[in-house]
Amino acid sequence: MLEILRAAGQYRPAAFIDADPSLAGKTVHGVTVAGAMNVLPRVRSKIRHAIVAIGDNSVRASCAQKLLAAEMELVNAIHPSAVISPSATLGRNVVIAAGVVVGTAAKIGDSALLNTGCLIDHECDIGATVHIAPGAKLAGRVQVGERAFIGIGACIIQCLQIGAEAVVGAGAVVIRDVAARTTVVGSPARPMIRRAISSS
Repeated sequence: MLEILRAAGQYRPAAFIDADPSLAGKTVHGVTVAGAMNVLPRVRSKIRHAIVAIGDNSVRASCAQKLLAAEMELVNAIHPSAVISPSATLGRNVVIAAGVVVGTAAKIGDSALLNTGCLIDHECDIGATVHIAPGAKLAGRVQVGERAFIGIGACIIQCLQIGAEAVVGAGAVVIRDVAARTTVVGSPARPMIRRAISSS
């Protein structure tokens, strides 16, 4: 995240907020750790913008809400090597890493994380707090529900729906809709089935 912000050059990283008390006051890659979330009222007079640098969807959403409650303005971090269609729309607190492609009329929701080299094709609708892992490829008009996770190198064919909080495993090839809160793996992707452990 820090490297993306520095490469983009739109914002100057001024401080980290981190829950680990052992990091408070230390410098990480030239940026001071100001402390935990409780320091926000103190730093708000000097720092207006913030972005959440956390991969876990639920934690990222929670931190974004805390920043908004502290009256911080959530901004986006977009690597200059990313290719984003002028007709695409982006929410706030969005991270777009190096080599990402966002196609025509795609919609990217708040707090979405588009990781290195993923491809979001035309008219895809990516819900809030979704994480698209490196190298994943979504064909046109795919809809991804809130807080879903699309694993590294996964491929999703056109016009499918991935439900809220669903998980698409690494390298999966998705050829049919995925229900909410379902994990699919393999090629073609199928729901994971937990087998009972035999007592004998």
